[in-house]
Amino acid sequence: MPELSTLDVLLRLGLAALLTGAIGAERELRERSAGLRTYMLVGVGSALFTLVSAYAWSDFVLSGEVRLDPSRIAAQIVTGVGFLGAGAILRQGLSVRGLTTAAGLWAAAAIGMAAAVGFWVAAVATTAIVMLALAPLRMLEGHLVRFGGDLGTLEVRLTHDGTIGPVVDLLDPVGVTIQSIEFEETGEGRWARIEVELPSRGKAADLLGQVAELPAVEGAKWSG
Repeated sequence: MPELSTLDVLLRLGLAALLTGAIGAERELRERSAGLRTYMLVGVGSALFTLVSAYAWSDFVLSGEVRLDPSRIAAQIVTGVGFLGAGAILRQGLSVRGLTTAAGLWAAAAIGMAAAVGFWVAAVATTAIVMLALAPLRMLEGHLVRFGGDLGTLEVRLTHDGTIGPVVDLLDPVGVTIQSIEFEETGEGRWARIEVELPSRGKAADLLGQVAELPAVEGAKWSG
């Protein structure tokens, strides 16, 4: 495998930093857990591992002392970044958060690897697709969810000794899909915010009335 010039190495690392940094900047603007620095570090690190794996051992290969698989180090990037992404996935109540961040880091590693081997078209095209998935498709996803039912947030103020259990037991039989549950202590009391999808539109008022009648609930309101 031919050796790379210093300029070529710098260009490949720079492209990896530029492309993955663009994705990280979008995540930074949305205040996600992994932002500009994280994505750039993953991209540049993956690119460097790939360069070392493919080009750093040429002296040994030319001497005939060893037989080299140029992909052996780079192949471990997929597994390594997979473990890194797993650390970004969190379970909160009934919801799982961080899957998009984990997938984004995995894609950033792939972009860094493509830039390192000179696969410019694939690196740039993948970056464009990832940016499209993170921004415009995110808005489209929200519209698709709303098309099937009524998506909104049910805010429930619980009594001092009340639990969320009776509310969940009420929602399940009527076909309500729970997306996530969050709890918050305020000066007005203890609140549970439940993101739900109703099976059909126009049912929010009826559901709100049933929830408000529960003994464990002091008040309830709906925001679509």
